[in-house]
Amino acid sequence: MSGFSPDHPGAEVRVSPNFGMRREGMRADCLILHYTGMETGQAAESWLCAPESEVSAHYVVHEDGRIVQMVRESDRAWHAGKGSWKGRCDVNSFSIGVEIVNPGPLGDFPDFPDAQIEAVAALCRDICARHGIAPERVLAHSDVSPGRKIDPGERFPWGKLHALGVGHYVAPAPVQGGRFLASGDRGEPVEAFQSMLSLYGYGLEITGVFDEETRLAVEAFQRHFRPARVDGVADRSTIETLHRLLSALPALSA
Repeated sequence: MSGFSPDHPGAEVRVSPNFGMRREGMRADCLILHYTGMETGQAAESWLCAPESEVSAHYVVHEDGRIVQMVRESDRAWHAGKGSWKGRCDVNSFSIGVEIVNPGPLGDFPDFPDAQIEAVAALCRDICARHGIAPERVLAHSDVSPGRKIDPGERFPWGKLHALGVGHYVAPAPVQGGRFLASGDRGEPVEAFQSMLSLYGYGLEITGVFDEETRLAVEAFQRHFRPARVDGVADRSTIETLHRLLSALPALSA
């Protein structure tokens, strides 16, 4: 492919060869946000366009708000890797991937500039409107791949993004003292908590045992919705925040 017209008005086009067809007739009904995790945006673009990398994204958003499209939204970009959401695997086939230029751990997790977040919000609003993507299906890479990925990280301003009209969000409950559920615990309270995580969309088996899979799902949830403390412990704040999110879902509110 030598080029294409951008799906998002104003986006530059830099074609990546790393894409394919969406599988099994899937359509894009989910939006996944990443950070690039590289030293510069230019390095990230080059890597996402390199055939040997076997990775790509639909969009890259630079610190100054410049947006580059690399894969058409109708095609399957290779951004999510192994993961699942609400029981479905092959996240790449039902999602659009947006890479946000930020070095992550390479730069000690710097803040995301306002101009960048405003551009991300405008892009996400446009994508969600055109594809009918529900707010609760705007997700972190870490949500669909707990334990394997941590981006866009606990420094990403999900609350600000929500204020700009993107995503499903509630104010997190304040962190309080004391332990509630943690690794090694078992029984009905653990089973109920696992059921809540699964109902929201996290891929884990409901066993009644607070195992490593559960701990990683809790970390992913905290990183997105309760970032003040990411420790994999289901404390009162974590459980209350999850309750608030589920209660705010249109399909679940009575």
